[in-house]
Amino acid sequence: MVRAFSILGVLLLAVGAARAQDLPPTDQAEQMKMLLERIQQLERRVNELEAKGPAEANPVYTASQSAPAPAQPPQETGAPAAAMHHDVEERAAATQTIQQLEPHYPSLQIRGFGDVDFSATDQKGTNSGFSLGQLDLHLASALSRKISYFGEITFNASPTGYGVEVERSIIKYDYNDYFKLSFGRFHTPIGYWNTAYHHGAWLQTTIARPEIVRIGGVFIPVHFVGFLAEGNIPSGGAGLSYSFGVGNGRGTIISRPGDAGDNNDNRAWVANIYSRPQRLYGLELGASAYRDKITLPDGKDFRELITSAHVVWTKGNPEFLAEFANVTHRQVLTNITTNSQGFYVQYAYRLPWFERTLKPYYRYEYIHTPLSEQVFTNQDLVGSILGARWDISSYAAFKAEYRYTKHQILEPYVNGAFFQTAFTF
Repeated sequence: MVRAFSILGVLLLAVGAARAQDLPPTDQAEQMKMLLERIQQLERRVNELEAKGPAEANPVYTASQSAPAPAQPPQETGAPAAAMHHDVEERAAATQTIQQLEPHYPSLQIRGFGDVDFSATDQKGTNSGFSLGQLDLHLASALSRKISYFGEITFNASPTGYGVEVERSIIKYDYNDYFKLSFGRFHTPIGYWNTAYHHGAWLQTTIARPEIVRIGGVFIPVHFVGFLAEGNIPSGGAGLSYSFGVGNGRGTIISRPGDAGDNNDNRAWVANIYSRPQRLYGLELGASAYRDKITLPDGKDFRELITSAHVVWTKGNPEFLAEFANVTHRQVLTNITTNSQGFYVQYAYRLPWFERTLKPYYRYEYIHTPLSEQVFTNQDLVGSILGARWDISSYAAFKAEYRYTKHQILEPYVNGAFFQTAFTF
């Protein structure tokens, strides 16, 4: 009887946990609470049966038989005592399972990404050969039911050694699905790629990010230090969501954010809204705006406005990504205004053969900056990338690309072959 109750408790917990995976977070909590209450009731019943003694708990004893003395060793009690001991072990296992499912704070989890690359081009003066990509560590820890922390640290190879960078460090308060508030260092929510794919190369289809969102690039501010509010917007089947943040914006080196403070005492803000229609799973339409004041090392001030829009279809058959951004700079002193444009279009398709592990892709990129642009120069780019990704396991992939690019009007096109093995652990 005791054994039956213990096994029943474990089964109830397992079935309930499986069903809870398909429920919203609030319903999951209620489901787990009900399951825990039922397990506790079963445990109380087990205690009652044990208190009645072996003669009542085990049907092998009759009224004329006496229960084994507690002081006797287990080998003298026979099969009933062995069964009783086994029941106690199963009960302990059920209790341990319950404790493991209960939340514990803090609960640190670490995930890692890495890649090894090879490149060769026909451009003179460039290095070729093997290179060690980023070693990227993700750290996530729940601090309470509604508060969590996330960090991302990268180790980057250079000719002089390795550099360590804190890419993201975020403390988040999750009030509900409509309002979440975070503080720290983020990937700026401009467009799609910069928040969908982070530093781990394994996460993205291609070897490298598009030039307009390149890590260390200047076309858009990749990182942002401040606070960010985000959540869903009640919109029925439209699936609207938003994010809005205020922070330090670009630093004196415009490829970096103001990690140690704002260099011109003028806060930047960013706003993003996007739609994921329920009837078209995989589709996302979005628009973003970013406003800042930039102070260059020579003391010149510029007002910056970035507007962007994106359309993506994230199903593997096909995968389609398109993103456009316009960067407006207006010099405060002279009122001279410039506009720079950049976009990319990427298409990929997961083939039905080889257990759907092979995904060829193509990407076209374009960036134009006018000659009068003073904040950043020499950003012109026209290029095509043709490649394929082969998922050699669930946690590793091999990629190969051919690139045909030109960075300035008067320069010739550059041909290049690039290879990468990317993985997560």
